[in-house]
Amino acid sequence: MTSPDSAVVAVIRRGLIAIFLFGVTGIAIELVLLEHLEGWKQWVPVALLAIGVVLGAWLAFRPGPVALRAFQGLLGTYLLAGVVGTWFHYSGNVEWELERTPEIAGFALFKAAMEGATPSLAPGTMIQLGLIGLLFTWRHPGLQGRQHVRIPPAGAIS
Repeated sequence: MTSPDSAVVAVIRRGLIAIFLFGVTGIAIELVLLEHLEGWKQWVPVALLAIGVVLGAWLAFRPGPVALRAFQGLLGTYLLAGVVGTWFHYSGNVEWELERTPEIAGFALFKAAMEGATPSLAPGTMIQLGLIGLLFTWRHPGLQGRQHVRIPPAGAIS
């Protein structure tokens, strides 16, 4: 028998993994459609998102300690990829702006780089997805040594 609180937490977890899967699938499709596939730097987020779809689906149906730990490791790389990707986008825009307007500097350069052709904050979605996934794994019962955890159906909450 589960307590009402644990049933609510299970529903929240189900929602978080659904949001995660929706996000990684959508962003992966968008990157492919935008042809974000030139060189290894652009392939990294696509590959991470594809792995996220597989691990996320695994966790949606059979959350166990191995899958959860692998997922947490992947989410750490999402956070790193988001920070590094933001830097790549921003520095690419800075380089472009300096080639176009060599005298630009200070806040004007920052503003122009943030508004540049390459969306500087777009890789931040990797950070958001990483945080959503980590919230899903936070105090997950599957990390307490139980092999597989059965998530109660949505109607189990009274």
